Amino acid sequence: MAIASPSSSVTVRSFSPVWSIKRTSQSQLRMMAVRSSNSNSLSVSTTPILTNLQHNCATPLPLLRHVADSMADDMRAGLAVDGGSSLKMILTYVGSLPTGQEKGLFYALDIGGTNCRVLRVKLDGKDIDIKKISREIPAELKTGTSKELFGFIASGLWELVNWEFEKFGIQKDRKREIGFTFSFPVEQTSISKGTLIEWTKEFNISDTIGEDVVACLVEAMKELELDMFSVTALVNDTVGTLAGARYKDGDVKFAVILGTGTNACYIERMKAIPKLNSQGHVTKDTIINTEWGSFSEGLPLTEFDLGTDLGKQAFEKMVSGKYLGVIVSRILLKMAESENFTRELNEMQQDDSDDLEIVGSILNKTFEVETTLNMRKTAVKVIDTIVRRGARLAGAGIVGILEKMEQDSEGLIYGKRSVVAIDGSLYEQYPQYKLYLNEAVKELLGPEKFQYVVIEQFHDASGVGAALLADTSSNVTSTS
Repeated sequence: MAIASPSSSVTVRSFSPVWSIKRTSQSQLRMMAVRSSNSNSLSVSTTPILTNLQHNCATPLPLLRHVADSMADDMRAGLAVDGGSSLKMILTYVGSLPTGQEKGLFYALDIGGTNCRVLRVKLDGKDIDIKKISREIPAELKTGTSKELFGFIASGLWELVNWEFEKFGIQKDRKREIGFTFSFPVEQTSISKGTLIEWTKEFNISDTIGEDVVACLVEAMKELELDMFSVTALVNDTVGTLAGARYKDGDVKFAVILGTGTNACYIERMKAIPKLNSQGHVTKDTIINTEWGSFSEGLPLTEFDLGTDLGKQAFEKMVSGKYLGVIVSRILLKMAESENFTRELNEMQQDDSDDLEIVGSILNKTFEVETTLNMRKTAVKVIDTIVRRGARLAGAGIVGILEKMEQDSEGLIYGKRSVVAIDGSLYEQYPQYKLYLNEAVKELLGPEKFQYVVIEQFHDASGVGAALLADTSSNVTSTS
């Protein structure tokens, strides 16, 4: 892997080639078709809406600086006492990270906002071979019962066991340690135990709140006679990303998820966590899961944001892929609901044809309307306004964490190469979002500090990291 020197600019790389969206591809996700009651055209007066929108969504440097500073302040307040800020600042009990020398077979189970994945990771030095079984989580399971959801999650393990037996002759009853990536707020009591604080990303299963999610998974595995698996690590997807990225690059300092949802975690010194008091932790450093999606200080809100129930997970709803399309659809027609419009946003924003043919085609298919060139130009400007705001706010959040780490340990960040590991479909698939985020980071830091920062994409890092942490945690337990 090429290493950026301190004089290099921000670079973006990945474990594997990024899947690029063809401009002519069609998303399977469709917004609700809405017609004007009077005519077959967009029924909003676009010019006043766009003017107000651009004013209200503006992210000038002073606003971004306020967001970054407030993020750092909230981090400290959350470390001082539980409930001290909008950021939960959850202790993960991860006391050691991969060294890059790990070899062998490792396993992970990863549940996010959209998909459930089972991963078999084979490591040989820096080479990574991943077998991935991915299934979309049915909508009804997101609001069903705990038994139904965890039963679905566990069932994917059987497919892996059967595949290993048929492919390599590995006996089905062979013991396997597995890391469990669970991308929701969990209060951990150890590396392998944690109770669910709340659901996010439109999950709402009441009988899981306050329960140990590892115990829920173990019970589901017992039901399916999957006792060959032992869950030895419970990690958030950001924590998994940090660990997986650290395997590839020892300069990784923290990780960010920018996909359906968003979150960040970073390496913190134990002595900088006042709320631990005298609990007797022997490690010097640990990973803190910030749960930054709930951050809300100084964000540039609009009436369309408030319409998405912004009182909860405010930062996430302005930054992540789950909600960008919802906000744009509300603006375009002042009334629409969407599961996800993000891929179409990308296609429309990349349309550089004179008549914006792609924009017109997508709007026609989505809303069943005919549009003029002026209307298509307005739609692109609306998209650009919302995407730019979200990406720049994410950049400000990144700078907030960098600044907090540097202020606590001078020279930790800006005196040496510092890597921010990013994973997630939004950052991976949306070039304009990526560009705006990097621009905001550079604008906030200035050239002197910016030269030390590398924003690097690590595809599938969360699953790799969870698998590695499962092995590390098992070794620590067996020798303690």
